[in-house]
Amino acid sequence: MKISINRLKKYIPLQEDSEQIAALLTQSGLEVEGIEEYISILGGLEGIVIGEVLTCVKHPDADKLSLTTVDIGAEEPSQIVCGAPNVAQGQKVLVATVGATLYPSEGDPFTIKKAKIRGQVSAGMICAEDELGLGSSHAGIMVLDTDFPNGTPASELIPVAQDQVLEIGLTPNRADAASHIGVARDLKALLLKDLNIDAEPEIAIEANGPQITVEVENSADCPRYAGIVISDLKVAPSPQWLQDFLKALDLEPINNVVDITNFILHDLGQPLHAFDADKISEGKVIVKKLPKDTKFVTLDEKERKLSGEELMICDSKGGMCIAGIFGGIGSGVSDETTSIFLESAYFSPDVIRKGAQFHGLKTDASFRFERGTDPNMPVYALKQAVKLLQEIAGGKVSSEIIDLYPQPIADFEIEVEYGHINRLIGKTIEPSEVKSILESLEIRVVDETASGFKAIVKPYRVDVTREADIIEEVLRIHGFHQVELSENLDTDYLAEHPAKDLNKLQYRLSEILSGQGYSEIITNSLTKPSYSEKSGYLDPALNVEIYNKLSEDLGVMRQTLLFSGLEVLARNINRRQTDLKLFEFGTIYQKPETGYQEGRRLAIFHSGQRSAESWLEPSKPFGFADLYSTVERILEKLGIQVSEVSMIEKAPFAYGLQLMLGQKVLGIIGLVDEPLLKLAEVRQDVWFAELDWDLICKKAGGLKRYQEISKFPEVRRDLSLVIDKSTSYDQVKTVALKAGGKLLQRIGVFDVYQGDKIESGKKAYALSFFLQDQENTLTDKVIDKTMSKLIQAFQNEVGAVIRT
Repeated sequence: MKISINRLKKYIPLQEDSEQIAALLTQSGLEVEGIEEYISILGGLEGIVIGEVLTCVKHPDADKLSLTTVDIGAEEPSQIVCGAPNVAQGQKVLVATVGATLYPSEGDPFTIKKAKIRGQVSAGMICAEDELGLGSSHAGIMVLDTDFPNGTPASELIPVAQDQVLEIGLTPNRADAASHIGVARDLKALLLKDLNIDAEPEIAIEANGPQITVEVENSADCPRYAGIVISDLKVAPSPQWLQDFLKALDLEPINNVVDITNFILHDLGQPLHAFDADKISEGKVIVKKLPKDTKFVTLDEKERKLSGEELMICDSKGGMCIAGIFGGIGSGVSDETTSIFLESAYFSPDVIRKGAQFHGLKTDASFRFERGTDPNMPVYALKQAVKLLQEIAGGKVSSEIIDLYPQPIADFEIEVEYGHINRLIGKTIEPSEVKSILESLEIRVVDETASGFKAIVKPYRVDVTREADIIEEVLRIHGFHQVELSENLDTDYLAEHPAKDLNKLQYRLSEILSGQGYSEIITNSLTKPSYSEKSGYLDPALNVEIYNKLSEDLGVMRQTLLFSGLEVLARNINRRQTDLKLFEFGTIYQKPETGYQEGRRLAIFHSGQRSAESWLEPSKPFGFADLYSTVERILEKLGIQVSEVSMIEKAPFAYGLQLMLGQKVLGIIGLVDEPLLKLAEVRQDVWFAELDWDLICKKAGGLKRYQEISKFPEVRRDLSLVIDKSTSYDQVKTVALKAGGKLLQRIGVFDVYQGDKIESGKKAYALSFFLQDQENTLTDKVIDKTMSKLIQAFQNEVGAVIRT
């Protein structure tokens, strides 16, 4: 669920930044999974200025090009080559200056550079609307009618809306928070601030229009049904503020009528549905169930057979809408619509849930109805929508509000004892604070005594019906983090949590590595003292010496698996077995000042050729990527996410990487330095990784066995980035995973370039991005939006230039 920070500020004065708001909401039970930046025009028109064409002549060497000089507010006019047929002297235009990045309506972003076009210098670009992402027209450049001085940023002429959007992982019980007003209620309690809610508008009949009557056959499935007729409206595109609000929430604006219903749904949590009033047969709306196997065509033009259990909104001829789930194709709003019947209802969550599951339909409306909406909201939401329809679509009220609510849903009354609050929370909370918290959450406290009180809970809080629920409300606002842990903390679990079988985990990982062509080795824990004395890698003072030595070559316990593994490699290489992939689980030993220590390690070795020589392809030696990919697969299998990767250029490696897990070293990977190879008498390159197996076992979630294959296709998009040589791939990957969100499944590098075609100190990565939605087929718009987010993140966070 997405929540706009800008809209939250309409309800509650927020000085806190988005990170602070996210932290507050998360600690209170509304887990914020991410924060996205929304900008109505990609790039924010940065580097785009208003200019004036001073001269315009034909390009001397190109019939279809013009050579212009443009005043952009600089000391000297800029010479710009322009290919638009409508460019002329005296025009006010939008100019992309050198260094500006453009995000066109179609195609990849590109950066403006000073260049020569057919022998003439061009320092900038006069823009058409599609080149700036402002529209689809490419018939010519944009010609402005403005008095803004030359050099004025384009964002002062064309407003750029910006917002920050919270992605909240809403749990099923918090139906009340499936809206901006719901989230604002929690912030009101957390920040102790007032909630600014618009007063209920006055509605009066203004015009004659179609008259609609409503009949509800089953009030158990539809306890409340309200509606109103609006006439003389004009269906048209929505104003920019409304389009920006919807786009920030990843919704596609459709027209002013539909957009208003979507606005109310996300703002107040109340789904609305607009019917074309002139298409309602005999002016009758009937809420009822239709017989099983009745055919009904929904808005997506699919014919569906009804189960007979879903609730339908009908007219005298038949179904118009699957109540609370999806509209029908015959009664929806179109460009020709002039009168609507606007529905606002409270449906039984059970009947909506069953209908949505039967038809496999998941809509924003059903998401809320099946969890439980506020039965007191329909008329208020209806009036707010009418107000917007009057302002935006020119609509006029043509009927009284119909409100069928035969048996109002009562508030919940819950008896609460202070002693139970303190017992369940594990901390004494003063009655005054309990009362303050509950009242800030719009839960009234009545009949208070020294031992307890009665809580009156409004029915929109469908999850607060018991004393334990009231106590949970007190705790989440008081703060879980403020409850101190007892020194004698104890707990019990309903579910079993069997201990991890570390031997089984090691055995299964051994099977996986063996299946990838590795051979397992088991080496002696006793080793040569000379390895620590001569390597410059190990500290001789940490050696665990053997008092009763069998020989000097077996005089100490090993501090690493490296040298015993190198001895195995040397023995095999001396016997002409030169292409080797080995692994070992073993124990290392040290004796620091605090006493003896030992730990388990996993070592992996590569040496020689990765593939045998063949007529199909030449043999290739092992490289860093071969070993790193093996380590990545191991960690991925065990559900471990490396927190930091850094370069190391010291023993035991010529070069390599260090992997961190929090503040602890998880492992090292690299090319073994030549002096160390000579110590073990190895005469070819060796790639080595050593992982802390104890730390892995502690953090591993168990081997991942399988996951469901998505029903929806994967999409690949490629980008080429020019970045500083000092920027690592891991930094790029971290930025990508953060910006790409849930849709970005994986990233691949298919080319790396360093050479004279890019500037010194730079390198180019050619990256592939694989996008997939687990619930829907990706559209071009969603794909393009995701890629634009990635591009902006690369430019802002690692200073990347996108190659085109």
